[in-house]
Amino acid sequence: MRTFLLLAFLLVSTPFFAQTEDEKQIKAIYDEALTNGKAYDWLNYLSNQIGGRLSGSVQAQQAVEYTKAQLDSLGLDKVWLQPVMVPKWVRGIPEFAYFETKPGLTTNVPICALGGSVATPDGGLKASVIEVKGIEDLEKLGRDKIAGKIVFYNRPMDPTLINTFSAYSGCVDQRYSGAAEAAKYGALGVIVRSMNLRLDDYPHTGSMGYGDTPVNQRIPAAAISTNGAELLSTTLKLNPDAKFYFKQNCKQLEDVQSYNVIGEITGSTYPNEIMVVGGHLDSWDLGDGSHDDGAGCVQSMDVLRLLKETGYKPKRTLRVVLFMNEENGMRGGNKYAEVARNKNEEHVFALESDSGGFTPRGFSIDASTENVKQIQGWRDLFEPYLIHMFYEGGSGADIGPLKEDGMVLAGLRPDTQRYFDHHHAENDTFEHVNKRELELGAATMASLVYLIDKYGTIPTKKIKG
Repeated sequence: MRTFLLLAFLLVSTPFFAQTEDEKQIKAIYDEALTNGKAYDWLNYLSNQIGGRLSGSVQAQQAVEYTKAQLDSLGLDKVWLQPVMVPKWVRGIPEFAYFETKPGLTTNVPICALGGSVATPDGGLKASVIEVKGIEDLEKLGRDKIAGKIVFYNRPMDPTLINTFSAYSGCVDQRYSGAAEAAKYGALGVIVRSMNLRLDDYPHTGSMGYGDTPVNQRIPAAAISTNGAELLSTTLKLNPDAKFYFKQNCKQLEDVQSYNVIGEITGSTYPNEIMVVGGHLDSWDLGDGSHDDGAGCVQSMDVLRLLKETGYKPKRTLRVVLFMNEENGMRGGNKYAEVARNKNEEHVFALESDSGGFTPRGFSIDASTENVKQIQGWRDLFEPYLIHMFYEGGSGADIGPLKEDGMVLAGLRPDTQRYFDHHHAENDTFEHVNKRELELGAATMASLVYLIDKYGTIPTKKIKG
């Protein structure tokens, strides 16, 4: 009897923690994503049936048609294509490179043309090499030491930075502006160390620009793998007279028409308030663009499906946007923002996934202090799913043009440690995407969209210029 009374007392006195409505909805989202998620299947098709989706390519158009068909199948209120003119740069036949330490003694190294580069002369380009650690070294060396040579930019990503995107930002200027700057000193071409923390044999492409460099003074630019960069650097220390040869056949063609792919669920209470979730549909051509950014596209598509399947009726209009041409022009993001402003659409929130399909850790938030604190206040709802990072920072390239005072922008932030192993390289392929990690990312995005929609953003004073 005493034991029974003790148990009864414990049952009565023990607090009963009922799940809140938000906890139930978020759990339903994660359960649906992890048991019936569609993102992985969509990505499988994008990656393995279509492949790399460089702007203006046949594959990019196939991706537009495929994703529109999939959005149509979800029973959204509206699905449409938004025309946008995009650049068309083609790589041509595969690049080839070697360095020569003495006549006839050569060592091949892996390279790839940087996106937007001009070709080498028909027979290739062969010249002496001068190694630098960054653009700032050019002025120190001067024209006398650079003219007639190939500039080798060999500043590595900083391995001490835990946020690998910070390491990337610290050296990507040599990839984008290296050729334009070297041309001012009479360089014949540039070779750039790949943006990769790992030592491997994959060259990583990426966009570059010539600025106001006259067309007849533009020089070819290529990336070399990190192993290749290490070998070339060591060779130059032992033999400063070594020469480098490379040949590439890339070409810039006329702009062509492509599309942003858009689908939406109309809001039940505030239909004129628009919330966007998206990624970029184009990719580089070396791999199949699974992490960059097929993952972000299929996660964004699944956000709307997850909310529908769990029975949630959004108050605001939820719109998925698959942007075209983020990689080498940002035309899709700029066009979407331009059309939105011309139509006087009111965007209150935008979320982008463009950091790979790895395990989600949280969000970076570009918003007022009040709105950042509001999102940070939901930390306990995300904690059971190991989502813990909620910090003020950037959001995403394609949603950036939407920014206005009072608007909340956010970026999904997965674990970054493996991202640059694959970024813009031949090994950005479907086999390197983990199904569960991809699905967790989609659920995490859908959960934030749900909370923002339910509670709204905190109004802040808009500054009129």
